[in-house]
Amino acid sequence: MKNMQETAKLLRGIIPPMVTPLRSQKEIDPDGLARLVEHILAGGVHGLFVLGTTGEGPYLPSALRADLVRRVCRQVNRRVPVFVGITDTVFSESVALAHIAAECGADAVVTASPYYLPLGQEELIGYVDRLVSQVPLPVVLYNIPLCTKIRIEPQTVRRLGELPGVIGIKDSSADMLYFQKIKRLFSENPDFKILMGTEELLAESLLLGADGGVCGGANLVPRLYVDLYDAAASSDIRKVRQLHQLVMKLSTAVYTVGQSSSGIFRGIKCALSILGICSDLAAEPFCSFSEPQREKIREFLNEWRNVYPPGDGR
Repeated sequence: MKNMQETAKLLRGIIPPMVTPLRSQKEIDPDGLARLVEHILAGGVHGLFVLGTTGEGPYLPSALRADLVRRVCRQVNRRVPVFVGITDTVFSESVALAHIAAECGADAVVTASPYYLPLGQEELIGYVDRLVSQVPLPVVLYNIPLCTKIRIEPQTVRRLGELPGVIGIKDSSADMLYFQKIKRLFSENPDFKILMGTEELLAESLLLGADGGVCGGANLVPRLYVDLYDAAASSDIRKVRQLHQLVMKLSTAVYTVGQSSSGIFRGIKCALSILGICSDLAAEPFCSFSEPQREKIREFLNEWRNVYPPGDGR
């Protein structure tokens, strides 16, 4: 396994959960993927997270997931750390993808609790313990109760954080009290990293000590989130407030058009397609936006050019 402490140091800053450009339900859109990766990296991000919720990971065939990991790692070529989501209902599939990620040069894997039937806390501890013992990369926990139907309780996180191989957590619960409890539990263990997955809470969490954020909007305007991270790191509260308002503007305009939780990644994909970066094809059972929905995204993008002028990674 890679050195845990060295890898943990990489788990910081803005790490976009990349959408997965598709040419068909069984194929990557290779040109779109190449453009998207370069667009994101141009924004100065600190890492890249593939096959998360925004990347539609659980809805993609295993062969496509493996192909994506290979392509991304090859193109990134160590410019930033790559983190790979391995969440699956089948334990052996998670382990197999972790090994592919290691072979391709990824830096760590990310796992939520297996979904469908929710695990109890002790079952979850046993699951992660077995997983850590069988994967060749450090593991980042992923708390997303909306999708898994369970919360990784703070004391469970504490126990899992003691396992060799577990280096941090991405929290997408949208619960700041939960975040603060986790932060306090690991106040004397700076090697355990805490990332905010709810970008509307990014500013607040950074000022309270989060190590970074996994922000879907950074697919579109990565520099905005990097600037926010830098402003928080330098305690420029005025700038943090200004940039937070822009994050909220993007979130309100793009993520609500689909009127469901899938509207987040569908909205991002729609915007990226309008910008000419990649296809907006969504993994089944989801559908791309209709033309009236696309028009709403197009109107936002036209307005956005005046709010946050285009540039590298903007």
